[in-house]
Amino acid sequence: MFKTKIKKSNIIYLIVIVLFLIPQSRQYLQVLIHKGLAMFVPSAIDKSEQIVLTESDYNWSLKNKNDEVFNFKETKGKVVLVNFWATWCPPCIAEMPSIQSLHNDYKDKIEFVLISDEEFLEINAFLKKKAYSFNVYNPITDLPEIFDVVSIPRTFLIDKNGHIVMDETGAVNWNSESIREIINKLLL
Repeated sequence: MFKTKIKKSNIIYLIVIVLFLIPQSRQYLQVLIHKGLAMFVPSAIDKSEQIVLTESDYNWSLKNKNDEVFNFKETKGKVVLVNFWATWCPPCIAEMPSIQSLHNDYKDKIEFVLISDEEFLEINAFLKKKAYSFNVYNPITDLPEIFDVVSIPRTFLIDKNGHIVMDETGAVNWNSESIREIINKLLL
């Protein structure tokens, strides 16, 4: 008679698969995986390959949770971090703590423009639960083509002259030493 030997690794794989099938644990596991992937730190785009925002790329408006209008033109001449995200997106959730840490230290030095299409009821509940203090905006005009993203999270770091210095899709550790060095150079 044939006897099968159960390996510990097979049991672990089976448990992980089952946990991914259970809705209550799926998002937690996905966020955990993306936090691990976010440990890889991106670098700045080579100067010769950087895209420069045009006047029309600055011409769009957003609104905050209080329905106050924010015109993106206000960021002209400043270092700006633009992040497209959603509360249901595991890689977005994974990178949010690093964005909050960066925001804590740079909120008076650079503009943080976090954008979501979700209702503010959901966004505000998420921000409160996680104790995040950055502002989030909804677009109220069409976004310029350069910011017409198809995958989130997607983050742009823009210098004072409108050069897109970083363009990253997926979870990133925005609080890394190398990104802080890039930002510090942009602030000079």
